[in-house]
Amino acid sequence: MKTSDFDFDLPPECIAQRPVEPRDAARLLDLRGGMYDRMVAELPELLEPGSLLVVNDTRVIPAQLEGRRGEGRIFVTLHKQQSDTEWLAFARPAKRLRPGDRIEFADGFAAEMVERREGGEVFLRFHMTSVAFNDALLRYGRTPLPPYIKRSGGPDGRDSHDYQTMFAAREGAVAAPTAGLHFTPELMAALNAAGMELATVTLHVGAGTFLPVTVEDVAEHRMHAEYGEIDAGTASQINAARDDGRPVVSIGTTALRVLESAIDAEGRMSEFRDDTRLFCTPGFEFRAVDQLFTNFHLPRSTLFMLVCAFAGTARMRDAYRHAIDAKYRFFSYGDATLLGWEKNG
Repeated sequence: MKTSDFDFDLPPECIAQRPVEPRDAARLLDLRGGMYDRMVAELPELLEPGSLLVVNDTRVIPAQLEGRRGEGRIFVTLHKQQSDTEWLAFARPAKRLRPGDRIEFADGFAAEMVERREGGEVFLRFHMTSVAFNDALLRYGRTPLPPYIKRSGGPDGRDSHDYQTMFAAREGAVAAPTAGLHFTPELMAALNAAGMELATVTLHVGAGTFLPVTVEDVAEHRMHAEYGEIDAGTASQINAARDDGRPVVSIGTTALRVLESAIDAEGRMSEFRDDTRLFCTPGFEFRAVDQLFTNFHLPRSTLFMLVCAFAGTARMRDAYRHAIDAKYRFFSYGDATLLGWEKNG
């Protein structure tokens, strides 16, 4: 399987730079049994009553920092916490950094570069208390927008609100679980009134989600680890839905990945507290999720490969061509799709 099999041409004007308001006014391409142009606000009528919707409750932290090593500027994006004050991060330019180097972000806010790894990744240690670190991050860090959202002066105050879902509760993500950005209190009230059930999981999305697949042989790609949690109550909700024959609808690929990481070969969900490197490509056997609500994804990305695995590569290529022709809005601040799992897709 080649990475080029998942490539497509996307006009730059298709890339959303701001979300629509209200959020549930976004367009929705429903690919279950056909191809239908809908709106996100129609979800209560589109989903089967009793469906279990699973959302990711991670909260995006202000993970982008600008600092100095001597006279040189260093740009850092934290992406995976190792301890209270130790982080894996992506740094630019990483080649300038050596073990023991000190990166100054502000007065009293600095990190030691402990180790440099492949792909611009570094291991950073902040010599301060966890409380002081969190306070400094809130003061000096910026919202870690993906590189395709262009801001001449960097992320602004609106982004700090826009790039956070209504479900955000547990700090730790450096990228938003963007399918959740479409949901509003009004939409949730309508879903509840229509008989839907809600469950929450956690996957702290890492900056690795922004990285392109650089190898041509898909099997050689190595996913970055991301930490996830499913508690006993949520596991019981999912098992009950499956026992009852009610659809489990994953709100986003991040929720899907942690669910599929925690389910066993017999289709039973258990508590989960661990890293996942799950990489879903065509041929993957989905056991936890029946339907997937997700945004439009980048060409040659692990997420486009995932939706091809879920709904079929030919179907997704046709759908993306339709979306481009119909001027759907792509990526984090864009429109959405609703997919059903095609076992032989």
